[in-house]
Amino acid sequence: MSPDVALETAKAEGLVRRLATHSASHGVDALARFLLRSEAIASSRIEGLQTSPQQVALAELAAHDTGVSKGFTATAALVANNVTALRQAVTDLVAVEAVSVADVLALHTALLPEEKHHGLRGVQNWVGGGDWHPLDAEFVPPPPEHVRPLMDDLLSYINSAEHAPLIQAAVTHAQFETIHPFTDGNGRVGRALIHTVLARRGLTRHAILPISLVLLTRSDAYIDGLTAYRHAGDPRSAEAEQGLNGWLRVFLAATTTAVEQAERFADELSQLHEEWLARHRNFRESQGMRPIPRENSAVARLLDLLPAVPLVTARTLQCLLSVTHPAARQALEELSGAGILHPKQVERNTRGYLAREVFDLLTLTERRLASTRWDTRESPPKRFVPARPQK
Repeated sequence: MSPDVALETAKAEGLVRRLATHSASHGVDALARFLLRSEAIASSRIEGLQTSPQQVALAELAAHDTGVSKGFTATAALVANNVTALRQAVTDLVAVEAVSVADVLALHTALLPEEKHHGLRGVQNWVGGGDWHPLDAEFVPPPPEHVRPLMDDLLSYINSAEHAPLIQAAVTHAQFETIHPFTDGNGRVGRALIHTVLARRGLTRHAILPISLVLLTRSDAYIDGLTAYRHAGDPRSAEAEQGLNGWLRVFLAATTTAVEQAERFADELSQLHEEWLARHRNFRESQGMRPIPRENSAVARLLDLLPAVPLVTARTLQCLLSVTHPAARQALEELSGAGILHPKQVERNTRGYLAREVFDLLTLTERRLASTRWDTRESPPKRFVPARPQK
């Protein structure tokens, strides 16, 4: 690494660690789950899967509530699966003593359950160009007989601590995308491995960075960075060193932007939570109740939980809070009366409760991250994003 890249690495790592100790302490875990959902949706958009956060939330709800089976598309169900798989990448793979090729294969299967070709590829593939030959391809990965030894080498690197966490994550992602070990789904698995490395090294224990959103916006720089990394000559040459440092600068810049936007979201989430508390207090006073509920009451705990699960039913809340069904329903109705939750009929006999402001916040954050200036007032989104929320 060049000295300026080493310095930039230290600065970016400091920003990531600061995010993990954000003052919105009540929402740190909720922030992590919320950004995880945002990252999974963004990662899916890169693969051309277009759906709304509300659709994804419904699909997630269906996995925990047998009373919900409709109201969402097959694409939403697939993206919800990506949320689960990404969570797996930062939980299951973090817990193992050493990540193996089998673990990566399992992650691939979880991310692409409908894929016909699971396992390491046994055919030649390429990126860009035509479907029939690689003559016009942008990049041709290694021949299939080299895939297994290259993956063994990569996993050995993932399980080491030779470099700083951000450098290790950057090199892991670039090397994985260069090997391109699967016939399909390399992008999704490669992005999940970023979080695997950062979580295993303890850098992002409490937050998932929306790095995919930033790399998608900076797609030209992303491709140029990967191309520079794939220098085909002597790895000890000045050209190879320049290519490696070029890729690391792209990744570190994306990380810095992701942290800045995640902090902005955390600030907005904290402000929204304060507004909820005031709104809830006024509602309780209007109903002749004590202004502030008991700290461990279902309704108080639900207020902190909403950013992570902005769409719930009484049945799911009963499981999440380990309370009785009447207590769960009472908490939902109370926040509905305060204008914090909005009832939504999701099935004939099942009513959901929606925190619209959370979804609006997610939409605005995604729209900002689609702007090359991170502000849609200065530059419009450069890709498909949800419409601006209605006031």
